[in-house]
Amino acid sequence: ESLEGAENLQAELSARLRTLGADRKKKTLESKIKERISEDIEKLRQGVHFEGIEKYSPYIPGKSHSLIDYLKDCIIFVDEPNRIRQRCESLGIEFREYFNQLLEDGEVLAGQFDSLFTYEDILIRIQDKSIVCLDALYKSNSDFIPQKTISITSRSMHPFHGKLSMLMDEIAVWKKRHYRVLIMAGARERGQRLAADLRERDVDAVYKDELDIELKEGHIVILPGILNNGFDFPSIRYAVISDREAFGSKRKASDKKKGKAINVFTDLKVGDYVVHENHGIGQYIGIEKLKIGDTTRDYLHIKYFGNDKLYIPTDQLDMIQKYIGAEDKGPKLNKLGGAEWTKVKTKAKKAIESMATDLLQLYAERQQAVGFEFSKDSRWQKEFEDMFPYQETQDQIRCIEEIKQSMEDSRVMDRLLCGDVGYGKTEVALRAAFKCVMDNKQVAILVPTTILAQQHYNTCVQRFSNFPVNIEVLSRFKTNSEQRKIIGDLKNGNVDIIVGTHRLLQDDLVFNDLGLLIIDEEQRFGVAHKEKIKGLRKNVDVLTLSATPIPRTLHMSLIGIRDISIIEEPPEERYPVQTYVMEHNEEVIRDAITKEIGRGGQVYYLYNRVRSIQKVAARLKEMVPEARVAVAHGQMDEKTLEDTMLDFYNNEYDVLVCTTIIEAGLDIPNVNTIIINDADKMGLSQLYQLRGRVGRSNRLAYAYFTYQRDKVLNEVAEKRLQAIREFTEFGSGFKIAMRDLEIRGTGNLLGREQHGHMEAIGYDLYIKLLEDTIRELKGEVVAETVETSIELQISAYIPESYISDENQKIEIYKKIAYIGNHEDLYDIEEEIEDRFGDLPQVVRNLLDISYIKHLAQKCGIISITQKKNSIIVKFKSDKSIKPQTAIKVASEYINKLLFTASGQPYFTVKVDEDKENENIRFLKEFLEKISCFQNE
Repeated sequence: ESLEGAENLQAELSARLRTLGADRKKKTLESKIKERISEDIEKLRQGVHFEGIEKYSPYIPGKSHSLIDYLKDCIIFVDEPNRIRQRCESLGIEFREYFNQLLEDGEVLAGQFDSLFTYEDILIRIQDKSIVCLDALYKSNSDFIPQKTISITSRSMHPFHGKLSMLMDEIAVWKKRHYRVLIMAGARERGQRLAADLRERDVDAVYKDELDIELKEGHIVILPGILNNGFDFPSIRYAVISDREAFGSKRKASDKKKGKAINVFTDLKVGDYVVHENHGIGQYIGIEKLKIGDTTRDYLHIKYFGNDKLYIPTDQLDMIQKYIGAEDKGPKLNKLGGAEWTKVKTKAKKAIESMATDLLQLYAERQQAVGFEFSKDSRWQKEFEDMFPYQETQDQIRCIEEIKQSMEDSRVMDRLLCGDVGYGKTEVALRAAFKCVMDNKQVAILVPTTILAQQHYNTCVQRFSNFPVNIEVLSRFKTNSEQRKIIGDLKNGNVDIIVGTHRLLQDDLVFNDLGLLIIDEEQRFGVAHKEKIKGLRKNVDVLTLSATPIPRTLHMSLIGIRDISIIEEPPEERYPVQTYVMEHNEEVIRDAITKEIGRGGQVYYLYNRVRSIQKVAARLKEMVPEARVAVAHGQMDEKTLEDTMLDFYNNEYDVLVCTTIIEAGLDIPNVNTIIINDADKMGLSQLYQLRGRVGRSNRLAYAYFTYQRDKVLNEVAEKRLQAIREFTEFGSGFKIAMRDLEIRGTGNLLGREQHGHMEAIGYDLYIKLLEDTIRELKGEVVAETVETSIELQISAYIPESYISDENQKIEIYKKIAYIGNHEDLYDIEEEIEDRFGDLPQVVRNLLDISYIKHLAQKCGIISITQKKNSIIVKFKSDKSIKPQTAIKVASEYINKLLFTASGQPYFTVKVDEDKENENIRFLKEFLEKISCFQNE
């Protein structure tokens, strides 16, 4: 949008407006348009970006300046056409509502509505233009009939987590392949530092303020600016790295008291259904900037039934949750202001109270069950723990202490140990096992697969090698005579630790004195096996390990029906697995295998059909002749399978073509690429487990989830693959469990009779009501949450010119909404500045307001409202503030404020409305003092 173009448009508009006549509305319209154009032309002269000249197109009767009209010689790529249709329809509804309001206010004319394009209009205009569709586009949407299709081999860029050495290793590979590499550095200074660091390490990199040279083979150019994601085009040897991938984002220790890792399960996207506790179910439309008086802020636009809509300030993001419920269709939207939502909540609450009584009975029985009190840690226990060859994380240490305390208690332990794949759950379990053995009790480790049993056995033998502990394994790898001997030794007490599959649950197996049952991935056992497990666990301490807890287990743990220990912190030097979801493409697969072998690693190629697995292995040998390929599946005889797995473990093969036998717990650190065939046929938790088989060392790992070429995926499969692509970061096990629940529907989570209530109010609100009800029935005090509304005459938002991408903006708003102390405030401020450059004042205001809101909630303040030269700080009730606190605060600011002690006491603070920064500074200091005096 050049200055010349804007001036030409101004002239054209002036000419057209002169023909409209002397009507009062038309004159008002002409005046407003001229004023707005003049402002924008002045902005252009000053070099300031604005939305663009096409925003004036609705003001020109009979003429459209749509973006489509400018796409005369463009190639148009359309991604997710169904989403585009939905968004177009949503925009149409919004536009009509907005237009009707403008029409009532006399700001537009009736005929100007014709310029808006519908989705069908866009289809017609696109078909008239030159268009190349994406490869899979026509298969999923019949609206498009492409003349030509092109398959583009591309990959998203993997992150480097701020590790310069890792970035250099990748650049060295690209150099060998004659790649052109572009790195986006965010801020200018950071780009210059990166270029200098790379040159110090003999990497020929150049910093440029703009790309004013032709990028040639082997060139590495660093630019300022931000990008949501980088990409790699192997076919043309071109790579672009975004600032987030190059430098990473800071990983903060989570606040255990808030439980953020548990409560924030899902991410919000345009079109998602959301639940507001006070207003019910609506649909998230997007972020909108609204100007109220002299202040500008961003709001979340939520659409409700009919034309109802709600605008929620971004500092209240914590008041809404993504709706998780019906899988086949969207939920019914509620009407704002009606009694419907209140009735639905009341009905659900009554049903929950009835069910909670039964749950509490179960809880009480568990509390009364008497088990064995294990002794305090022995000297040998400390020796055993000191021999662990790695540094434990703080979470591991905390979980170990929690488990030990439960074992030393007379109450029977039933604890879930939940941690992401590779987070060290096995070591925590082994320390519990050692404690059990030291009291002459037996330990049973129950696992779902034979190979995992063998691996756990090997790990136990290795870890217990310096101690007099007898360990055995029961699986189909053992002959009948060997099994009989092990069962006899177990009965006589000659076996301390037994590792096995469901063979441990058979009737012929009797323990001498079982003290601890460790169950790995309980959800993978069948119903009959679970009934056997229930029989074992009545008076025995039980520790269940899981990376992706089934929703029922997760829910029971969170409300206190079972104990839970969570490992949220990944080991040092461990990186998320770079994940690709794509059609089966031999070129990409060959490139992935070659790259992994080239760096000395190994590859899993998962093909889950035994009948044709040998043909697939033969094809891989043809594609990558230098690769040593082996085959493993569950129908092989025990000796061959065991030998093959052992040879692969010892690096005698490069590629293992296998079935899902590798799914649970198999740990070979040198395998850092996994390729999964027909991934659309697998469950979400299963895909997550399979991906967890790689990335178990300090190397970057890659997972390729492929599906049959030209195949139209059903909705559930598409959602699963989308989720596995989304959740690559650390700690995704909880998110995977919740997304799996979202995809499958809540089903019979707490019994069929509760299903309808959960569908009506959404999973998150249902669980919240259930937690509160159980606490009330147990006689616990349920802390009442204070929601604080803040209405200050201060603009606070994230400008488009600072962060333009809506997903990044939502991410930053979420982080700001969870500011809980000064440290959070400084950390988030530093992160935003590092990623996006110097903070505009309106963003700084946003951070301060979020911190002020946190302080206000702590102090029991329900509102902070500015009216010209005064700010009213109102408390929830007279119990929210101590009399002595009010006296101390009032005496400190004698001429600044007035205290009114009524049913809802409040301070009236005198301020200068023109001094925004001083007012914010004062409010922070004022609320910090109230908080301090309240705690004295």
